[in-house]
Amino acid sequence: MTDLDPGTVVSALTVPVPLDAVPAAQIVSGAPRTGSLDLDEDLGIGVWEMTPGAMRDTEIDEVFVVLTGEATVEFIEPALPGIELRPGSLVSLTSGMRTIWTVRETLRKIYLV
Repeated sequence: MTDLDPGTVVSALTVPVPLDAVPAAQIVSGAPRTGSLDLDEDLGIGVWEMTPGAMRDTEIDEVFVVLTGEATVEFIEPALPGIELRPGSLVSLTSGMRTIWTVRETLRKIYLV
């Protein structure tokens, strides 16, 4: 899906998100899978999901709201206190941040980039 038509409803909780294995170089522990689905490319809105495990990532400019799941995000660069993610968490990330995501319960978020 690439565009939300005005007046349509998409359930961000249940829309299928295709998942792929995280590249080995990014894995910290487990065998996490991750994927995203753009809901509106023009607006930069989509749904992202990650299964349990831990992975390294380099972030882009993004604001997101956690819909389901539970995770911790550690900030490697810049060195900031880690955060706990749960449904309802609203987070802003900036381009270039280096992080480690540790997902305990499959995490699903809706993002705006």
